[in-house]
Amino acid sequence: MRGMIVAAQPEAAEAGADILRRGGNAIDAAIACAFSQGVVDPQMCGIGGFGAMQISMPKRGVHTVLEFLALAPLAATPEMWAERFVGQTRDGFVFLLSDHANELGHLAAGTPGNVKGYTEALSRFGTMDLRDVMAPAIRQARDGFTIRPYVHYYWTIDQRSTGQINTEDKLRHSETGRRIYFHPDGTLKRPGDSVANPDLARTLERIAAAGPEIFYTGAIAEEIAADMAAQGGLLTKRDLAAYKVREKQPVWGAYRGLHIAGNPPAAGGVSLIELMHILQEFEIGALEHNGAEHIAILAEAMKWMTIDRDAHIGDPDFVDVPIDRLLSQAHAAGHAARIRSGEKARVARSELSRDPPDTTVVCVMDEAGNAVTLTHTLGQPSGGITPGLGFMYNGSMSGFDPRPGRAGSIAPGKARSSAMAPTIMFKDEKPIIAIGAPGGTFIVPAIAQALSNVIDFGMSMSEAVAAPRIVCLSDTIDVSNRIERRVSAALEAKGYAISRSYQSFAFGAPHGIRAEGTSWSGGADPQRDGMALKV
Repeated sequence: MRGMIVAAQPEAAEAGADILRRGGNAIDAAIACAFSQGVVDPQMCGIGGFGAMQISMPKRGVHTVLEFLALAPLAATPEMWAERFVGQTRDGFVFLLSDHANELGHLAAGTPGNVKGYTEALSRFGTMDLRDVMAPAIRQARDGFTIRPYVHYYWTIDQRSTGQINTEDKLRHSETGRRIYFHPDGTLKRPGDSVANPDLARTLERIAAAGPEIFYTGAIAEEIAADMAAQGGLLTKRDLAAYKVREKQPVWGAYRGLHIAGNPPAAGGVSLIELMHILQEFEIGALEHNGAEHIAILAEAMKWMTIDRDAHIGDPDFVDVPIDRLLSQAHAAGHAARIRSGEKARVARSELSRDPPDTTVVCVMDEAGNAVTLTHTLGQPSGGITPGLGFMYNGSMSGFDPRPGRAGSIAPGKARSSAMAPTIMFKDEKPIIAIGAPGGTFIVPAIAQALSNVIDFGMSMSEAVAAPRIVCLSDTIDVSNRIERRVSAALEAKGYAISRSYQSFAFGAPHGIRAEGTSWSGGADPQRDGMALKV
């Protein structure tokens, strides 16, 4: 067997699996899948977006993190939106402005990193040519993809109650969007309809032929900069030319004798490991799974993690992040003691919590023992598309705090903090789990619960990622509709506010692979239409 790939889109998983069949390694497969995901799930990710990945290649002595997060334009200033700030969603994912300038259109975009990130990973750690791994995405863009249930669900979410712009309005924002996502009568395309994007196919062909330079310093960069200037965006040729992938060492933690490797700030690995360290202070596996005591511990651990994240996690080039303290066992033990004492942490938010779905993932393991996990996104789609280029820009500026002087505040060239947490777990220096999740601020809680399900409750990976979840990033515990009502009633009797989701599969969407001897097992959260493929 050659390996296993799991992704949130079946077409993209197939693209990566075909690369494995042709002799490519895990990195080749992951990058082919990533380019494809930007075509067949174009509001989740794409070449206008950003991401982070973790790569382990034990036989080559490689274990590294590539971070290619979106950067605030160099023309941005800390106070540029301070007077327009009106609030924050309860999940902490979006900062709301009175005029939505950080959500809609070219002004919402940060410098995209995906093209640099994908191509650097491929050139350094892959075995195949860029043209080969991009061929499936180019073909899919030209021929069209069939709209899947989750794609349409995301397009039609009504976010007005949270103060945000609806995705359907963003799809209508550009001429390209109106042409490819809507019928001639102006109605939005539905599941089963096809979306072809010849402009994107041509853009991908240009990148495949010329490499990433065309996007950052060449002809595509010129087109991006000209359109940004015409539409009032802040991105310039200088932003694109200055963009660099950041290579970092993983941050490390432990859980039940296994080692956890995560992505350092400004990504979410520290938050994930801190949450796992808090949970490790309790005998989780001895509890009733998703019983009242289990959920109360999960909720309080998530709240303490959130308090620390909001206070400390940001771009370390701009913010002093106390990583050692946050990851120390003494810090986790302190939070656990508060939980045991019955203290309820307070994380006040003003808005209703919604599952931020604007991200996607791919995980791959191969026969050489390599493991890759990549999370990439648009942050949220901005709606902005340059005529002739076909791809939508990220809306990452909505993730910066418009209030100056905070860990997540705006600064020129700063990476927005991100909950992305592509994670690899090791036993005896061998990768045994590769996992990631979309879901904005719900990513860390979703991955933590999936890992605990495998390690504490002995679930298979497919069972672990599909089990009912909760999230608690405020003073309310949000529960999926498969959490038993007797349990939510018991939590309410303990004084907790409970909000029940109408969704059976809610709060992030973990996707993972587990090595099992010389084979693998995988699981794709059912919410996202994806699948695991063994080759």
